[in-house]
Amino acid sequence: MRAHKLHDWHLGHCLAALLCAMLSFVACAQEVITIVAADAPQLALSRNALRTMFSMRLNKWPDGSNMTVYVLPDNDPTHVMFCKEVLDVFPHQLRQVWDRLVFSGTGQAPREVASEEEMLARMATTPGAIGYIRRKKLDERVRGLELR
Repeated sequence: MRAHKLHDWHLGHCLAALLCAMLSFVACAQEVITIVAADAPQLALSRNALRTMFSMRLNKWPDGSNMTVYVLPDNDPTHVMFCKEVLDVFPHQLRQVWDRLVFSGTGQAPREVASEEEMLARMATTPGAIGYIRRKKLDERVRGLELR
């Protein structure tokens, strides 16, 4: 009987740990938000469309206006979260795509900013810009982009 109670206790703790991990994953996924300049023409995009934009294979919005992609440094925690949770790629994979475009002469890397504050400032003054920040940094200078 005692071993049975120990087994139940262990199982309960394992389930609680699993639930905490799942809730933590959901919280992380919702912590980073894709943002666009206040004048951006599109407010909802698919994950595949975002991947295409951030891999620099698309440089115009659907209405034909120019797009400027901003990113944080590769080792920035917000960048890592954005890559993994929103784009579903590892940061080094995205960097390889950008490097291939630059070194082959067929494209360019996105514009890198040093911080989320700089991201917001650049996004607010660059028509057609797209980037990302932690949700808690969102302000009236930019709009959040809905992921569908």
